[in-house]
Amino acid sequence: MPVYEYECDTCRKSFEVQQRMADAPLSSCPECEGAVKKVMSMSSFQLKGGGWYADGYASTQKGAAAGSSSATPAPCSSGGCAKCPASAG
Repeated sequence: MPVYEYECDTCRKSFEVQQRMADAPLSSCPECEGAVKKVMSMSSFQLKGGGWYADGYASTQKGAAAGSSSATPAPCSSGGCAKCPASAG
């Protein structure tokens, strides 16, 4: 359940409340019954490290496969690929 932070306009106290996302926001302070507003605070979620892109999912040779026409494709192992460009030759 998410934790929301509120601040009272009257007594200036700030407090946190666990609420469902579907719940209506609070409208009064639990201490003085004054009006409250929801406060945007820093998230505890942080991305650290190189990320998925730097961890090996990106191609290390940019355009090597697309730009190289001298590479010969490997023939099909099943031998039944008459329309396959790799079997032409």
